[in-house]
Amino acid sequence: MSEASRESLPSSLPAKLYFRIGEVAELVGVEPHVLRYWEREFRAIRPTKSAKGQRVYSRRDVENLMRVRELLYREGFTIAGAKKKLQRAGVEPRGEGDLDSRGTAKLREQLLAMRGEIEAFLEELEPPQR
Repeated sequence: MSEASRESLPSSLPAKLYFRIGEVAELVGVEPHVLRYWEREFRAIRPTKSAKGQRVYSRRDVENLMRVRELLYREGFTIAGAKKKLQRAGVEPRGEGDLDSRGTAKLREQLLAMRGEIEAFLEELEPPQR
């Protein structure tokens, strides 16, 4: 993907944090079933589910979907090729078998740091005890 097209991705999105599948399909230019298929193929795309069970995509998910579309449709990559390209770019996580002991240790360290941040945040939300 060229630098110009990569830089234009976030600016072309509406100023929203979350998107429904219909909005994402229109922004990316594919049908919703294609988005659902890409979710299964690319681990970097992980929408959450709303209370009603609808998919809710983050901005990062939408940006990743736009990158996937660019690689598959414009640059002619296969799914496997697009995964490798996104892995090299640090967008797509590597397969479970690709982690060595250093990668596992680093991942554990990052998760523990996130856990600490979440616990601190939750403590801030608790009302003061009387």
